[in-house]
Amino acid sequence: MNRGGLALLLTLALTGCASVTTLNAAKPGAPIIYSGTRLDWYALNGGCCPVDRFGVEPPAHPAIDLPASALLDTLLLPFSVAAELGVGLGVTGGY
Repeated sequence: MNRGGLALLLTLALTGCASVTTLNAAKPGAPIIYSGTRLDWYALNGGCCPVDRFGVEPPAHPAIDLPASALLDTLLLPFSVAAELGVGLGVTGGY
């Protein structure tokens, strides 16, 4: 597989990643620390109302998404803890 195909595959995989969707939802009061992992676990254990708790629907296959979300949540942990504590990191961007 060429690099373009790999990049496309990774992009498509990340759009369904629970970590990306929960952090993108920015629902007030929703969990921030390990949010994607928690959403996957919630869905696997039959949680009734993920949209009310996390602001998004869980991925179609949470068991498959769980390892990737755990890895991404671990990489983003310093930023998640800072956001939870209300520490401004002065990071700007986006649209």
